Amino acid sequence: MKALTPPLEKQLQELHLITSSLLPGNERLTFLDEEDIWNCLIMQYADPTTDSIVAKKPEHPLRFRIDISASDVCFIVQVPIEYEGKLTTTAPTFAAKGDQITRTEQEKWQDMVEDHLKQIGDSEFPIYELLSLHLLPILHKELESHLRSVDHPTQQTSSQTQSMYHALLTSHHLISPNKRRSLQHWSASLSISGFAKVGYPGVIYASGWRDNVEEFVENVKAMQWLALKVRFVEELSGSEKSDEVDRRWFEFQKVGEVVEEMRRLGREKYIVEMGIGSKKNDLP
Repeated sequence: MKALTPPLEKQLQELHLITSSLLPGNERLTFLDEEDIWNCLIMQYADPTTDSIVAKKPEHPLRFRIDISASDVCFIVQVPIEYEGKLTTTAPTFAAKGDQITRTEQEKWQDMVEDHLKQIGDSEFPIYELLSLHLLPILHKELESHLRSVDHPTQQTSSQTQSMYHALLTSHHLISPNKRRSLQHWSASLSISGFAKVGYPGVIYASGWRDNVEEFVENVKAMQWLALKVRFVEELSGSEKSDEVDRRWFEFQKVGEVVEEMRRLGREKYIVEMGIGSKKNDLP
């Protein structure tokens, strides 16, 4: 592969991560300018033996759309030519768009983009993280909710007869972007609230309706792990249930953050009893 400028190499690195994490047949990335050139560059970056297919470098800033099928919302990303992975300088712009959405809905999605940008901080791959680990899972969740309300109007009523369950799993580590992406997707599609603590050790906590939690756990177990342990899958007691209509999935970096979140939910004892958190792990 011919030598690339640092900005172009960084942009291709993030594009490769994004395209590799897209769910086939459902999530789409479309280049809005110089599509053939960018597609060739991505192919060349993934497989350097394809040198001969690349004719030239792009002349315009990278601009692409990312969306999922059946959704009215998409995200338009424009990346400055000088972008090298930092949001503090030459930051990309992210715009929520949709021909069939109202102005209020568009503003809601744009506010969501800005909120999640703040959560990313100094990520090494901010475009990839914002799209693949934040916005696309939320978009899936919104679409699933809409389809359920249209196709299965009685589903919510029937789900009320189920018990609220929660589950805790631990592993030696949780680093893989694909695993993290899958957890985000399953939490959205199954209406699961919870979090994943990434790094060493890996911690996964999920709560929701019994059938959904059990399916979520089975999905996690089906992946390859080092020392995965299902600590428990059990019903939540009445005093531990909370209003989780606005279900969300979080990622944490530190054990102390896990302790704080479980404390907020009134469920701290579950992780402390398992030896995952202790007073010395507590955040000040």
